[in-house]
Amino acid sequence: MVSSSHEAMHRIFQHDPGLFSRVTHFLGIDLPRPIGATALPTDLTEASPVERRVDTLLRFETAERGPFLLAVEAQGKKDPDKPASWAYYVSYLWTKYRLPTALLVVCQDHATAKWAQRAVTSGPPELPTLTLRPVVAGPHNMPVITDPDEARADLVLASLAAITHAAEPVVNAILKALSTALRDAPEDIAAPIVEFTAHGLGNRPARHLWRNLVAVDLSFYKSYISEEIRDEGREQGREQGRAQQGAQDVLLVLEQRGLDIPDGVRTRITECGDPEVLRHWLARAVTAASAEAVFESE
Repeated sequence: MVSSSHEAMHRIFQHDPGLFSRVTHFLGIDLPRPIGATALPTDLTEASPVERRVDTLLRFETAERGPFLLAVEAQGKKDPDKPASWAYYVSYLWTKYRLPTALLVVCQDHATAKWAQRAVTSGPPELPTLTLRPVVAGPHNMPVITDPDEARADLVLASLAAITHAAEPVVNAILKALSTALRDAPEDIAAPIVEFTAHGLGNRPARHLWRNLVAVDLSFYKSYISEEIRDEGREQGREQGRAQQGAQDVLLVLEQRGLDIPDGVRTRITECGDPEVLRHWLARAVTAASAEAVFESE
C-alpha cells in the first residue's frame, strides 16, 4: 500500500510545478527557468497486462530550449527493482512524447538518497548502451529552513524541506518556522501546505510536533487534516485529564485512610498517564495495608 508520506513527496510537485525550478538551485543544476508547467497523465501502461505508473509527471516549457518532461518518483527505501522501472519510464516517455525526459527521485534518508543517485547502465560495462542518472532530492541537498521569514518567502519549498528532513533532528526547527510562517498565509494557501507536511512526515516522531503546532498556531484553519489534528489534540487532553483525576482519587483514598505516602509513591502515581492502571490502583488503595502495597500485584 502506498503511504501518505510517499504521496506527499511527489504530489507536492503537482501542487506547485514551479517548485522544481526552485529546487534545481540546491541540486546544482542550471536549467532554463520554465515559463509554463503542465501535469500529465502518469499511467505508462502499454497493451501488455503489466501496469507501470510513474508517481508524478510534469511538462515544462522554457523559452530557451523548448519543452521537457520531468518524472518525479518518491522512494522510501532501497529497491533493487526500481532502477529498471525508472529506465523504462524515461525511455517510454521519451518515445511517446519525443521530448527530453528527466527523472527526479525524492528521498527522506541519506542511505536511500545515496543509493538512488548511482548511475545504472542497462548493458555490460563494455556496452553500457543506456545509462540512467537520476537527480535526487533528499536530506543531503535540500535546504534547512529554520527562519520563519525564509519559510514565508517560499512555503512550498519549506514544506518540502520538512518532508525531506523528516527523519533528521533539524526537522523540529523547520516545522516551527513553517507553522510560524503559515499564520499570515490565506487559508486557501496554508491548508494544502498543512496537509502535504502532515502526510509527508508519515509516522515519524515529528508528526506529533507538527500536529501540536497546527493545533496551537493554526487553530483557525478548517482543513480535513487540521481538524483531525485538533481532534487528536482534544482527545489527548481529555486522556490527560482523566489520568490526572485518577491520580488525585488514588492519593485522596490513601490520605483519608491515614496511610503514609512516601515521595516515591506519590510521584509514581501522579506521573502515571494510564487511566486503566490508575483505576486498578484505586481499587487496591481501598484495602491496601500501606501506600506501597497499591503496586504489589505488578
